[in-house]
Amino acid sequence: MREPPLDPRAARAEDATRDVPEDPCPLRTAFQRDRDRIIHTKAFRRLKHKTQVFISPEGDHYRTRLTHTLEVSAIGRTVARAMGLNEDLVEAITMGHDLGHAPFGHAGEHALDDMLREGHGRRFHHNEQSVRVVEVLERDGRGLNLTQQVRDGIRHHTGSDMPATMEGQIVRLVDRIAYVNHDIDDAIRAGIITDADLPAPEIAVLGATTSERITTLVTDIVTATGDGTVIVQSDEVGEAFRALRAYMFAEVYLGSPASDESARARYVVASLFQKYLDDPSLLPPDGDPDPVTRATDFVSGMTDRYALRAYRDLFIPHEGPL
Repeated sequence: MREPPLDPRAARAEDATRDVPEDPCPLRTAFQRDRDRIIHTKAFRRLKHKTQVFISPEGDHYRTRLTHTLEVSAIGRTVARAMGLNEDLVEAITMGHDLGHAPFGHAGEHALDDMLREGHGRRFHHNEQSVRVVEVLERDGRGLNLTQQVRDGIRHHTGSDMPATMEGQIVRLVDRIAYVNHDIDDAIRAGIITDADLPAPEIAVLGATTSERITTLVTDIVTATGDGTVIVQSDEVGEAFRALRAYMFAEVYLGSPASDESARARYVVASLFQKYLDDPSLLPPDGDPDPVTRATDFVSGMTDRYALRAYRDLFIPHEGPL
């Protein structure tokens, strides 16, 4: 399928490469096919029961990892369209960027990373695990054979290295824009902060509402980047956004009831991981021959509720007579 006219800076599906070559689809570009493969995976469906910030919230309107993914996609596509870049590539990257996230959000990720680093000299990063999901774990170990451009964007949506495409750079930035602004909304809904608590200088620059802030940030990306080949923010808006993000870390992510629950969540994840290492017979029979990798794959793939159920089954005595 031929792509619509794109800016010369855009990544083009006709240049996309796969580890295993495939005949082109008559109706979809290579990046559209990648998006479709991702959203039909079991890992993508599990995102609806994985925490964004608040662990197992009682309300129906709190974000999950799935709604966050959709919000990142919407913001990213807006930026890409305004700049004439490849929306299909942005969408495919966003749909896959959090597939490898552990249960209980960053609390679960930190627990696995601590266990692997301290006991096995390894690390756990959800972006790397997301790539492992699409390359190895899905389709019963065959992987999805995604394009190199999509896998690069997934791998580098966080971390020290920048994505190779401008579309990947968009996802890297709008991922943060989405979670900071939508986590503010959830934190206000939870009663942890109020609108009046938000830092006044940054709000004056970015806007008083979620919609105003996202509009400011998106418009700034398009304007500040201009005809450049690197996605950037202006100094004023970028500094205000980084300060607002720092505020969220101090007051919500690390200094609230959300952080109190995180300690419990980390204990659950660490306990499960160690239990499966001690008794690999509890793990699914298929998977990596290395028990540490197999336990990592299994625990990181759990939803919040599955992890809690597994913990109860393994560690809490059942009621009634033996």
